Amino acid sequence: MKFVAVDVETANPNMSSICQIGIVLFENGSEVRGESVLVDPQTWFDPANVGIHGIDEDAVKGAKTFDQLHGWLCDWTTDHVVVCHTHFDRVAFQQACDGRRLPALSCTWLDSARVTRRAWPQFAQRGYGLANVARHCGVSFQHHDALEDARAAGLVLLKAMEHTGHSLDEWLTRVKRSMGGGEAIRRVGDGDGALVGEAIVFTGALELPRREAADRAAQAGADVLPGVTKRTTMLVVGDQDIARLNGHAKSSKHLKAEALIAAGQPIRIIGETDFMVLSAITE
Repeated sequence: MKFVAVDVETANPNMSSICQIGIVLFENGSEVRGESVLVDPQTWFDPANVGIHGIDEDAVKGAKTFDQLHGWLCDWTTDHVVVCHTHFDRVAFQQACDGRRLPALSCTWLDSARVTRRAWPQFAQRGYGLANVARHCGVSFQHHDALEDARAAGLVLLKAMEHTGHSLDEWLTRVKRSMGGGEAIRRVGDGDGALVGEAIVFTGALELPRREAADRAAQAGADVLPGVTKRTTMLVVGDQDIARLNGHAKSSKHLKAEALIAAGQPIRIIGETDFMVLSAITE
């Protein structure tokens, strides 16, 4: 298992104005080597950007330009999985290459923010910035230094792989799956299966896309709710989450369900595999 993590800092709001590149190679779960270079962006520095990363005209005096570093960058990234946290760095490289009529990087991109949103339910819609997620994962780093940020993105990906049990190749596929666009998933049970009368809520990383799971529940007779309430009778948790509950944070839905159970509400908590068996019963 091998991938490269990257990060850039920019001189001004133009994403092509790269003034620092950080890049780290990870292999078999460990950092192998890393490198940081300052870049002469051949453009102006915005004080707002300088205030964030501390790099100014004097810092890059005598540094190579992006054109001069393009070959070095290709040596690092060609035919590799390249990880960055959000699409900012990917777009910055694309804009820098396009603006200088240089070949695009030939690699497979993986956004560790998209991985984060799927690995930990509490980050599905908000709070998935690198600093916050790194803090959650116990990763210490100096934010807004390109090498430090690249290393942190790589470590976050490794933590997500450890937490979920999904390999690098599996994550390359899983990040392409829809998360439902943020729309709350509701269904009214219209079938006559084994789940008639149940009010189901889903949480965690499911193998089945959430909308398909909701459709399956409704066909088996259950109502599907977007969140845990006093109506809820069943919480379906992703199998990977079930397997790793000991010592790991539970989702807010899971915690709320447990609180309602403690208060006397009859909620059954089951794994996705058990849900699939129940929802398939027709007689």
